[in-house]
Amino acid sequence: MRQHDSLRPRDPITRSPDHPITRSDESRLRFAQRPGLVAYVTCGDPDLPTTREIILAAIAAGADVIELGVPFSDPVADGPVIQRASERALKNSTSLQDVLSLAREIRNQSDAGLIIFSYLNPILRMGLTRFCAAAADAGADGALLTDLTVEEGQEYRRCMESRQLATVFLAAPTSTDQRLKKIAEASRGFVYAVSRTGVTGEQKQLAGDARDLVQRIRKYTELPVAVGFGISNPQQFTEVGKFADAAVIGSAIVHTIEQNPGRAPQAVAELIAWLKNGSSKAANSPR
Repeated sequence: MRQHDSLRPRDPITRSPDHPITRSDESRLRFAQRPGLVAYVTCGDPDLPTTREIILAAIAAGADVIELGVPFSDPVADGPVIQRASERALKNSTSLQDVLSLAREIRNQSDAGLIIFSYLNPILRMGLTRFCAAAADAGADGALLTDLTVEEGQEYRRCMESRQLATVFLAAPTSTDQRLKKIAEASRGFVYAVSRTGVTGEQKQLAGDARDLVQRIRKYTELPVAVGFGISNPQQFTEVGKFADAAVIGSAIVHTIEQNPGRAPQAVAELIAWLKNGSSKAANSPR
């Protein structure tokens, strides 16, 4: 079968001692085309070597930014698909340090945007100063801590800024305008707009709150706005591009990985090509 153009891998980036890893660069969190695609993966599911191949396949298929999910034992903001992925990754003893090492490996081969996506607890266990230094050294561009509020994030923001790392914060439809202003002012790179309340998971329809939320956020910032929570088909992806800069694809990718043992990288690349181009997925890929 002829390989789809969008699935052809980009040439790997070769680096020498004279050309080390490029440190954090906010420009990698911009989206050249609209809508951009932010791909979330739970690192270590099904294992770290496969996660690496999944990420490289996603980038080759057109993902602009990768969210490197740190598995956590109590993922209260996540639906059952990502909860199961975290359980599988934790059974493999995947740690924050493993995720940072993976970020370094990806940075050696790609200039795609890299965001460390985590709950606060693993970061505190490592220590804020140590985490920020390690993330910058690995070539990550920033982080998103799902349960850290903007009001409690002053020390975190200072530490991240000292290493030129972007701080991405979540904005919800229930946020007041006053709080959205604080979130916008504290965010770097882009703002993550949660399309609906509740936990993560694929949805058949895009919540109507998403467009209104993005319009409200734009009153306070010129940063790109990425919409997430539940985007799982080309129609939703295209719809997001009418009012936001990027769509975040999380549960749909993690579900595809779960349903395609042995061919997860190829299946994820096919999913991304389908979302971006409307090209049909392979027959044995989940729909």
